[in-house]
Order: sequence, then C-alpha cells, then structure tokens
Amino acid sequence: MASLFFKEISSFFHTLTGYIVIIIFLLLNGLLLWVFDTGMNIPDGGYATLDSLFILAPWVFLMLIPAITMRSLAEERRSGTLDLLRTRPMTELQIILAKYSAALVLIVLALLPTLVYYFSVSALGNPVGNIDKGGTWGSYTGLLFLAGAYAAIGLFCSSLTDNLIVAFLLAAILCLTLFQGFEQAGTLLTGGTSGSFIVSLGISEHYSSMSRGVIDSRDVVYFLALISIFLVLTIYRLQTEKR
Repeated sequence: MASLFFKEISSFFHTLTGYIVIIIFLLLNGLLLWVFDTGMNIPDGGYATLDSLFILAPWVFLMLIPAITMRSLAEERRSGTLDLLRTRPMTELQIILAKYSAALVLIVLALLPTLVYYFSVSALGNPVGNIDKGGTWGSYTGLLFLAGAYAAIGLFCSSLTDNLIVAFLLAAILCLTLFQGFEQAGTLLTGGTSGSFIVSLGISEHYSSMSRGVIDSRDVVYFLALISIFLVLTIYRLQTEKR
C-alpha cells in the first residue's frame, strides 16, 4: 500500500502535466487575489482577511482536483496495469485508500504556497499581525474537507472510464453539481422546509459554514459521509469489474 502511495505521487511529478496543473492553480489564485480588479482583490479590500481565497478556492478546485485525480484509475485501466495491481496482495480498499491519500497529499502540496498570502496579509495589517488567526486556520480546515470531498468524487469518476479527459470532465461536472446544484434547486422552494433540506444536501451550505472559521460537528459529519460514500462507490466499481 505504501509503495502504491509513493508511486502515485512520483508519477504525478514525473510528467509535465503535474507541474503545469499546480503552476496554473497558483498563478490563477495569485492574479485573481492580488492583481486583477475582480472584487476579490485583497489589497483593494481594505481588510486584513483571506476571505477572498476561501470564496474563490471551490471554483479553482473544480479544475485542480479533477486534473490530479483523473489519472488515478483511468490511466491504470488504459495502460493495463489495473489488472496487475489486483494480482498484488492488496484489497480494493487498500488500492483506493493509497490513491486517495496520494491525491490529498498532492492537493496539500498545491495549497502550501498559499500560506504566503496569510503572512503577507498579516504583515500588511494595521497594526502588523492584525488578522483573525483562529478564523483563518478554521477556514483552511474547511478547505481541506472540501478538497477531500472533491478528491473522492474525482477518484470515483476516474474509476468509470479509461479516458483521462472524460474522467476530468465527469469529476468537474459532478463536483460542480454537488457544490451548487442543490443550492440552486433549494432556492426554487424559498421559505419552505423542503427547500432548506435540499440546500443542506449540497456541499456549498456546509463549506460556507466552515469557511467562516466555524467548525460545526454537523459539517464535519457531512463531509466525512460524502467522502465515504464516493470511496465505497469506487471500491464497488472495482469489485464489479472482477466479476
């Protein structure tokens, strides 16, 4: 399991695509948050806060995370190495957990440079260091839960096909649907309990709560359940292929 985990990480960085994906992610974030006048520009906001980063991140993640996960199983199937993996003394659960863990590590590596934004905003505050540290780290926690959910969805989509582009598009569309689809559907039933219930099924409702720095157990349970559902679906997909 450990060897597969490290193989996933090394294979990502042994291709030019891996570097391009992370560079584009950081460049896009940097331009939108610090250069372009988009309404989310941090220097123009007048406040020592990283709220813009946590508003923008779910949308940028729609490109980053599917690009990371699309190779996980689709490439294995396309190259014929998925059958080879099954001959090793590993269960489908171990295979999926190794690939999922590797995807999470790659996402964290992509996020680490954004800590520069935290120290920059802290230094630009008046007085210096005038930033809500607890709220910011709480928001980063919410961002990691969101990344975990997107990664589980991306891994499931990668298990459905041997085409990398199809895996990428399926993951991006499904993530977008779960992030915004329930909220949009819920607004059609404004004021009703059914509308609130539908909204609560979507990712946006729970991520918005956590992105404010509030770590509610209900939001944590929601993300853990969502991640578990898609990992189980991925395992089931691999098991049915063997029959």
